Amino acid sequence: MARADSDTPVLRVLAWPGYAEPEVVKEFEARTRARVELTIVDTDEVLWQKVTAPSGPAFDVFAVNTAELQRYEASNRVQPINTNLIPSTERQQPRFRQVAAIPGLVRRTAKGEQVYAIPFTYSAMGLIYDKQQVSIAPDSLNALWNPQWHGKVIAYNGGTHNFSLAAQVLGLPAPFRIPQEGTQAAVAKLIDLRRNALGFYTQPEESVRLFLRHKAALMFANYGMQQVHLLRAAGVNVGYVIPREGALAWLDCWAIPRNARNVPLAHAWINHLLGDTASGLLVTRQGLANTVSPIDQSTSSGNFIWLQPVEDAARREQLWARIHSGASLSKVLAP
Repeated sequence: MARADSDTPVLRVLAWPGYAEPEVVKEFEARTRARVELTIVDTDEVLWQKVTAPSGPAFDVFAVNTAELQRYEASNRVQPINTNLIPSTERQQPRFRQVAAIPGLVRRTAKGEQVYAIPFTYSAMGLIYDKQQVSIAPDSLNALWNPQWHGKVIAYNGGTHNFSLAAQVLGLPAPFRIPQEGTQAAVAKLIDLRRNALGFYTQPEESVRLFLRHKAALMFANYGMQQVHLLRAAGVNVGYVIPREGALAWLDCWAIPRNARNVPLAHAWINHLLGDTASGLLVTRQGLANTVSPIDQSTSSGNFIWLQPVEDAARREQLWARIHSGASLSKVLAP
């Protein structure tokens, strides 16, 4: 058990922006007499680097989407969860209690079926637009490439999702499994996006600052309704749509690393995060859905494309780093 001093246990948490608000942490610390060390991540790759770091204190619990979770499972980076220690799962909506029906959450082992993550929040990556500048709601992802909005587009700074986005626009049959012969076209498409965009963000608050400062017209919403909520709170009259190609959608869950030092406290954290305070703040402060209570999102009937593992996440990130730096097509594709 890691300790801050001789008596205080420490829980090291990896979370996304808005998942562990100060009130949530304070309640947990008061209830458990523990101290939370919270680290915020803004990309899947940063999350992977921190969980898999060979040196430094291990994290005890982290938030990860179901597609990325399978990457951790395949490399034996996560451990089974004892759902008996998380009674708050009984409060979840039926679709989220049926974990065996959610790809990646349950695995068959020598000990039978074991649960490796608990659902927490979800949203879709639609398009956000400024209603004052965009009179007709965009109905396609191609709007991000439209020369009409040159220098008025904000996109996400992450290779894994951006290559899936490019695959959608190119009409490839499987956006999460781009064949080798399709890589060049995807890279070229993302170079065009870089040229049309005014900037790229990683965190939702950063996207709002960019949107306001540069009076952007259109944004790819990697964090979905969370960004809509923040922009509207900032006084911007924005709309939100699911494009006709469908919207990439994520379901984030809590998981426990294989090398966690305080497993009982990690279970207590997951149980706490399904409580009223954390679940309520996801909706009222972040504009996200929780897994405990239904939420009325006007886009809930849209075509959601739930994230799946990609063909090579490291390669996608390498190529995107080159694209983002301004490299030409030949330099991006160089070995």
